[in-house]
Amino acid sequence: MDVSHAPLIASDAPAAFLGSSLARQLLAGGLDLIQRAPGEDRQRWKRHRLGGRDYQFAQPLTLTPYASSNPCSARCHFCSENLRQRNDAQAPARLRPDAHYFVGLQRVLAELRGLPRAYSLSGLEASDDPDWLLQLLECLNGPVDLADVEQRVLYSNGAGLAGARGDELLAALERFGLSWLELSRHHHDASENQRIMRFRPGQTVAHAEVFQQLLHAASGRFPVKLVCLLQRGGIDSPQAVASYLDWAGRLGVDTVIFRELSRLDTGYVANATARYLSQQRVALEPLLQACLARRELGLDAQALTDGYYFWNLQLRHRSGLRVVFECSDYRTMHKRHAEGRVYKLVYFANGQLCAGWQPDRDVLLETRHG
Repeated sequence: MDVSHAPLIASDAPAAFLGSSLARQLLAGGLDLIQRAPGEDRQRWKRHRLGGRDYQFAQPLTLTPYASSNPCSARCHFCSENLRQRNDAQAPARLRPDAHYFVGLQRVLAELRGLPRAYSLSGLEASDDPDWLLQLLECLNGPVDLADVEQRVLYSNGAGLAGARGDELLAALERFGLSWLELSRHHHDASENQRIMRFRPGQTVAHAEVFQQLLHAASGRFPVKLVCLLQRGGIDSPQAVASYLDWAGRLGVDTVIFRELSRLDTGYVANATARYLSQQRVALEPLLQACLARRELGLDAQALTDGYYFWNLQLRHRSGLRVVFECSDYRTMHKRHAEGRVYKLVYFANGQLCAGWQPDRDVLLETRHG
């Protein structure tokens, strides 16, 4: 397959991975290229009227009701919610939903009727406030939306799911029709994971046995994918990747996702989080190439994915585990968002539906006014 004209994702490397010699070699060998980035394919854009205006929406498209009801139960060094752009008016993580939040969300869902989309539940930790999450699931599962929704995914550190109301939340997520749960665990050793994630006191999910119990309970209801962010001092070498995969295989999960720390542009304030991302980054391409070169690791490439601001390589481990190496580039994301077309929907606690991750910017619908 000739990928010379394939859309490339910006990279710190001289050429983006999709244009690298390794990618070309894999694709030349018959590896599938999954094109999630819509590019200029007219069939991948849908015109829809929202708030009295017409927009072009990318397909696939995700809607995130940004979770910020409580401060997060963990204080991960790398948390992207702590990043600040230089022209930010307000931080989404500090907004708290009021009594009108779900009324506004219902208006958003009504306006989106007929627009195909998926639900991507993230932000801070949604399970930290069980009442908020239960009401959110009920609102999203209303009859006005069911025909338009293609997938439902929750990104979680597991704290509330392992808490006193965990069984209630897992049952509600199953009724919701959760497509899968992406559960964060950044090291197979619980003490090393706590050093990275820094769960607040009293969060039992920090303990290995509680996390394993949560995995068992959740995987009986829907697929569970473990997410590990690569970083120096954590999972940062082929040997560490092998140990993590052996551990995950023993736990019975079917997918592990290794993600590089997000690549930033120059528009971010050099705060502690941005410095951590820069200093602790483990470059994905050389680590991936080293892992593929180790035959004893038993990784077989299955497909490449080109997203609108990410790429990933899907593999199969010798144990049968599905393994994904993924990289996201915020520089490319901001470039796409600046086009004027809509690639992403985020509904914030202040009642704004925006075409990106920042309140007061690219506002598509104000649910508190008019």
